[in-house]
Amino acid sequence: MQMVDIEHINYLKAPASTVYHALTTEEGLGNVWTKKLKVKAEIGFINEFDFDEGYLTKLRTVELQENQKVVWECVESDKEWIGTRIFIALSEKDGVTTVVLKHLDWRELTDFYRWCNYNWALFLFRLKHYCENRT
Repeated sequence: MQMVDIEHINYLKAPASTVYHALTTEEGLGNVWTKKLKVKAEIGFINEFDFDEGYLTKLRTVELQENQKVVWECVESDKEWIGTRIFIALSEKDGVTTVVLKHLDWRELTDFYRWCNYNWALFLFRLKHYCENRT
């Protein structure tokens, strides 16, 4: 069975610390992703996101490296998300933070995969706008 991944990159004119804060706090993710959430920057914590789709998306934090990396594993959501991992890496150079986002281990390429791929691009666009307007 061939796994498929989603991968995106964006460049934010903001410090990595600002981007990391946006990705690990209710304030940040509330402005970038959804206002209905429970988030803690803590390994093992199960973050909850409500996108008004009739179910919660629950992501366990499996790795945190301050200002460098956030990794979540989906434990509850749409069936296509369960068992997938979301990996976000940050690297800063000359006041610009490179954000690499990977949504790994999709079981197949479906229309939902394509729709989520599009939405991850929008997520990075909103993250860029939010972080660049905070500095």
